[in-house]
Amino acid sequence: MSIKTRLLLSYIAMTFIPIVLFALIATTLVSSLYKDVGAGKGMPFFWEASNQRRDLIAGVKFMAQTAPDRFTDHDFLKKTDEQLNRLQTGLVVMKNNNQVTFSSPFVESLKLNQPISKIQTNQTQNRWGRDRFSVEKYHTQFSDGTVGTVYLVSDLTPFFNEARKFFPLLFLSLLLVIGLTNGILTFLVSRSFIKPLYMLKNAANQFKGGNLDHEVKLKRKDEIGELGAAFEEMRIRLKKSIHLQLQYEENRKELISNISHDLKTPITGIKACVQGIQEGIADSKEKQEKYMNMIAKKTEDMDVLIDELMLYSKLDLKRLPFHLEPLDIHAYLRNYVDELRIDPRMGNTCLTFSAANHSPILVMADREKLSRVLLNIIGNSLKYNDKPYKDIRLELLQDNEKAMVHIKDNGPGIDNKSLIHIFDRFYRADPSRNTETGGSGLGLAIVKQIIEG
Repeated sequence: MSIKTRLLLSYIAMTFIPIVLFALIATTLVSSLYKDVGAGKGMPFFWEASNQRRDLIAGVKFMAQTAPDRFTDHDFLKKTDEQLNRLQTGLVVMKNNNQVTFSSPFVESLKLNQPISKIQTNQTQNRWGRDRFSVEKYHTQFSDGTVGTVYLVSDLTPFFNEARKFFPLLFLSLLLVIGLTNGILTFLVSRSFIKPLYMLKNAANQFKGGNLDHEVKLKRKDEIGELGAAFEEMRIRLKKSIHLQLQYEENRKELISNISHDLKTPITGIKACVQGIQEGIADSKEKQEKYMNMIAKKTEDMDVLIDELMLYSKLDLKRLPFHLEPLDIHAYLRNYVDELRIDPRMGNTCLTFSAANHSPILVMADREKLSRVLLNIIGNSLKYNDKPYKDIRLELLQDNEKAMVHIKDNGPGIDNKSLIHIFDRFYRADPSRNTETGGSGLGLAIVKQIIEG
C-alpha cells in the first residue's frame, strides 16, 4: 500500500471513527443518565415532557378553533390545566383581551414581570437567567360573539437544568473522542513512517562508519520500501566497488612487482655483459661477439616487454581505439595462414586451416587487433610445444549469431590448476619465470582484453 493511500485511509478514519464513537457515547450517556425516566423508552425526561407538552398544546389549539365554548367550562379548564401543570405549563383564558376568566395557579407562581397580554408569544424571557418560560397565544370566538384569547405559559427551567448537565458531558465526550481517535491514528501512521526511517538512518550511519555488511531489509511495498531497496542496492554496489578497488590496488602492487622483476632480469644480464667487456673477460673476438649478441637479445626482450606492457595498459584503461569494420572472417583466416606458413619461425610446423563451408562469413572486427590475437596464441603454442613435429590447426565454425575460431595443437597441454590462470597478467605456468620458455606473461592477457573489447 502506497503512502498516499495510507494517508488517505487515515484521514477517512479520522473523520468517520469519531462520528461513530460519538454516537455510541451519546447513546450510552442517555441510557445511563436517564434510564429510570422517559416512560421506559430510554428517552430523557425533558425530551419526553417536551413531546407530551407539544401534543397537549396542539390539542388546546384544536379545541380553540373547533369548540371555543369549552374554554368557558371551569371543570374542563381545571382538568386541562392539571394535565399541563405536570408538564410545567399553565393555562390562562382572557375575554375581550383584558378580562381574565381563568388563570392557572402555576402561571401565578411564575411571578411574571409584566401582564401576560403584553408578552410576545413564542419567545422566552430571561433565557439565560433563572426564569425561563415561553408563551403560546391562540385567538378564539365564543358563541355569544365575544372574542377570547388562550395563553399557554411553559416553564423551561427543567429543560435548561437537564441541558446544563447533559450537553457539557456530550461536548466533553466529543472532544475526548476526537482527541483520542486522532491521537492514536496519528501515532500509528507516524510510527509506520518513523520506524523505517530510523532503520534507514541507522543503515546510513553504518555505511558511513565503513560497515557495508549491514543489510537493509524493509518488508514494505510502498515508497519507503522502494527507498530501502535502493539503499540495499547502493550498499551492494558500494561493497563491490570497494572490493574491486582493493583488488585493483592489490593488482597494481603485483603489477609493479612483476614489471620490476621482468625488467631487472635483462638489465642485470646487460650489466654483466658490459662489465665483462670492460674488465677484459671478453678477450677474444668470439667472446666479444657473444657478449654483444647477449646484450642485443636482452635489449630486444626489454623492448618487447615494454611494448606489450604499454599495449596492455592502453587496453586495460580503454584508451586503445578499435576500428571495427565488416570483415569476411573466412577469407581473412585463409590469407593469414598462407602468410604465416612462409614465416621462418614455422619450421618443422604444419599449419592448416579448415572451415565448415567456403562461403563468405561477415563479422565486425578490427583487422590489426585480430592479427595480434592470432599471433599471440600461435606464438604461445610454438613456445611451449616440445614435439619435434608441431601441428597447429585453425578451424572456423558458424551458426546464425556468431563465428567461432578454434585453434588446436599437438603440444603438452596445460594442467587444470594453471588453466584457470592463463589469462591473468604476468602469469606463467613455469614458476621460474624464465623468459626463454615463459615469455613476458602478458600475451594471453592482451588476447583476452582485445577479444572482450
